[in-house]
Order: sequence, then structure tokens, then C-alpha cells
Amino acid sequence: MMKHTASLLTLLLPFILVNAQKKADRKTLGNLQSHITYLASDKLDGRRTGTPGEQLAAAYIADQMKQAGLHPRGDSGYLQVFPVSEGKQISSSSRMKVNTTYLEAGQQFIPLPFSAEKTVTGDVLPEVKEPGNIWLINVKEDVELNPHADPLDVYRQQTREAARSGATAVIFYNGSENVADVSRWLNRPSEPLTIPALWLDNSGSKTLENAATINIDLQVGFSASKRTGTNVVGYIDNKAPGTIVLGAHFDHLGHGEDHNSLAPGSKTIHHGADDNASGTAALLELARQLKESRLHKYNYLFIAFSGEELGLFGSKYFTEHSTIPASTFNYMINMDMVGRLDTAKGLQVGGIGTSPSWPALLRHAIPDGMRVTYDSSGVGPSDHTSFYLKNVPVLFFFTGTHNDYHKPSDEAAKINYDGELRVIKVVYDVVAKSNDTDKLMFTKTRDKQTGSSARFTVTLGIMPDYTWQKAGIRVDGVSDGKPASKAGILTNDVIMQLGDHSITDLEDYMQALSSFKKGDTTTVKVIRGEAEKVFNVQF
Repeated sequence: MMKHTASLLTLLLPFILVNAQKKADRKTLGNLQSHITYLASDKLDGRRTGTPGEQLAAAYIADQMKQAGLHPRGDSGYLQVFPVSEGKQISSSSRMKVNTTYLEAGQQFIPLPFSAEKTVTGDVLPEVKEPGNIWLINVKEDVELNPHADPLDVYRQQTREAARSGATAVIFYNGSENVADVSRWLNRPSEPLTIPALWLDNSGSKTLENAATINIDLQVGFSASKRTGTNVVGYIDNKAPGTIVLGAHFDHLGHGEDHNSLAPGSKTIHHGADDNASGTAALLELARQLKESRLHKYNYLFIAFSGEELGLFGSKYFTEHSTIPASTFNYMINMDMVGRLDTAKGLQVGGIGTSPSWPALLRHAIPDGMRVTYDSSGVGPSDHTSFYLKNVPVLFFFTGTHNDYHKPSDEAAKINYDGELRVIKVVYDVVAKSNDTDKLMFTKTRDKQTGSSARFTVTLGIMPDYTWQKAGIRVDGVSDGKPASKAGILTNDVIMQLGDHSITDLEDYMQALSSFKKGDTTTVKVIRGEAEKVFNVQF
């Protein structure tokens, strides 16, 4: 009788296991839908870093970590607060009225960072620039802009000269910059001049040009921008010597106030279902599954980052203020936009060059029939970069961009939940397979430049600090054997000029690189501490 019972169990076991797996999958799918629906809801208002919506999201993630049985590993419970920036922001007192039309601060007009904080009114004639008047400067016609000069320096010099000539204020219109460019200038330190100076966008410029007579009433005021973000950190303590880190950012764009929306003019909620409620939901489900697992060789650290959309602020801060010893980190897996798996495009996995162990681990974790594209680089525009720069092996899971990227239309209804479940299973299997291995060896990779539309064929071999808020590009890492390393450029140097090109921000840097080809020689001007240094480089 016992033999028959054992035989029956042997026959039934595959069916029992399949049914158990189906039940587990249904639970995960339900949880994914609940997480993403809440995180991408109107209630969270786009989860912009430093806003009440971000705080609601952080509270939800912390509560889910607690329910999963994770220990808090933030600085205050599950939470870790970090600074984002301390630049200027336009105060609510700022205004500009042209005749009876009010222009919108921060969109149609932006006070330049060196502007005086004053109120000025008066009738204006565009062609007349006399003492005691507001001066209108048509940038296209009146300003000779050197393509290699810093436009902010040009505007500053024009304002300084106008003040010396008795102007009461200066208004620049018909410039080539966009709102995002000029808004970033507010983060640059600048001593105020004696008169107000304002920049107008295209619509503001047209308001001036279409007026037969012009009366202007303007007021400029600034307030300090002391913005903070919040990471959420949970921990499974298996009393092991090593720790595996899993992460995903949960912040998004709010209403596009930081000028990172790809829906120009839209002020509605950017829901961020795929970017990155999807990665956050995957993180929470992996936390629950690993807590219930028998994988105990390593501890597990789960981090939901904020500030990613502004430049990796949260992950950079964590790697420099880790709440457990960073020396214990075995590797880091980052999930950013994993909710739109398309069978034709497949799954994209970055970072496989950061450890010689990755190819074998991934080969065993990728199911038959799943299309996968691999990238060896350890850097990219997401949070794994911060860990790679600390010599931690990384993997980056991503299902690709789409037409809803950084637009209000990135909504929960468009998530491929079955596809995301498949991605989670791959990540889980990578973690499970690594349970049988010792600490992974770290290897440096050939870094690629990111974040620009410029096309270039050379590289300087530096990793920019995406959180740098001042002029120039701060060097966060230098690749061995590359032009920067050979020339003597070091981490923490701030690149101010590349050849004849002044470097204000990352876009300037990319555009400058695009003007060189392999074999070219040029100079790089950097600020190191208080000193200015110039290096000769060859691409």
C-alpha cells in the first residue's frame, strides 16, 4: 500500500509543483498591479523628488518592506534623507507685465542668476537705449555670440555694460536657448549686479514684438532652493559576511517642473508607471520572495532611490553614506523601466562586463525563447552607475524606451504585467544561482558616454558627476589608459574648457566631444581645488 502511495505522489508531484507555481505567479501579478496602480496614481502627483507625492510613495514603499519582514536600514527607520541642490529659485513675488499681459515666471520669463532683486516700471522704446530706461536687447540682432563662449557670461557682460550706461533693467529676447537651459543657470553661483536682468522665451519675445507701444512692470525676487530627497532602505539579515544589493528608483517628473518632460508645454501629471513604478514594484516583490526563500548565503539590501531623474542623487548619496559597510557588497542589480517587455525587442541587460561571472550566471537564468540584448558597460543613466564607480559589479535590467517615455501618458494600464513577471523571474534566478558562488570579481569596462544627442567618435575617458550643480563637468571617475588618464586628469577635477569649447554642462561637453576625431590633439582646462590647470590630450 505504501509503495502505491509513494508512486502516486511521484506522479502527482509535477502537477502539485506546477499548481503551486501558478498560484505564486498569480499573487505576484496581483501585487505588481496594486503597487504600480498606486505609485502611478494621481494621488502621488508624479512623485517628483522633494514633494508630498514623493513622501507618499516613500511611506508606501516603507510599509511594504515592513510587511515583507525587512529590517529598516535607513538613517531614520527605513528612510534616508539626502540633499539635492541649493541653487536659486524664482520667488512667488517675481512678475513681469507687458502692457496688460502677465508673462509666466519660470516659463515665459526667467530672471538670470546675476539679476538684482528690484521692482522697475516704465514705458519702453525697443530702439532707444538711454539712461533711466529699461533696455530691450534683441539677442539675434544686438548680441554677437561666440559659439565657444559661455552665453551666461555674455549676458552678464551685456547687463554690466547696460548698468554702467544707466539702464534700469535689461530684458533679453529672441535668444537661442530654451527654458530648460536657462533654468539650469539658476543653480550656478553668481554675484548680483545692480539692475534686474530677465530672459524671455519665444512666446514672451513675441509678446514684446507684437506690442505697438510697450509699458513694462517687473519685479525680480529669488529664494534659496534647499531641496531634499528620500531613499527607502530595507534589509534581510542572514548573518552572512556578504550582501547583495537590489535597487530601483521610485521618483518621477511630477508635472515636468524640472524641465525633463518630453511633452513640451504639458503641465499635467507625469505618472511614471514604467519609469519607474515598474522597477519599484519588482523590487518589492523580489524582497518578499527572497525573504520567504532558503537563499541564506548572503544578506540582501533593498534600496528604492529618489533623485534619479535629477541625476542619480539618491544612489550617489547612498554609496557615499551607506548604512551597512560597503566592503560587504557582493554585487548590485538595478531595475529601471522593466514594465514594457516586447517579445520582438526583448530584455536589455547592461553591466555584464563588470564581472567575469555574469555571462555564466545569466546563461542559466535566461529562459529559452527570451530575446536578450547585452551591454558590457558598467555606466549609464541609472542608479547602477553609482555602485560601479565604487568598484561593485552591477547588472542593469531594462525593457526599453517607448513613445510614452517622460510623458503624462506613461500609465499603469499600459504595463505588460506578464512580461514584468518574466523579468522578475530572471532577476530571482540570477540571485539564486549566485547563492552557490563566492564573492564576484569586479572588472572595469569600456565606459560609454550618455545623455546627449551629439554624435561623437572619441572619448576623454571620464565619468561625469551627474549630481554636479555648478558650472563645468566634475569628474567622478577616470578610466585607465584613456586620454584623460594619460594626460593626468584626476577624479574631482572640474572640466571648464575642452579646446576652444567652454563647458557649462553635460550637453556642452558632449557637443565639444563631437567636434573631435581620433588622433586629434587639444587642451583641457580644469579647476583642481582652487587652482586652474591645463592638460594636453590626444584622442
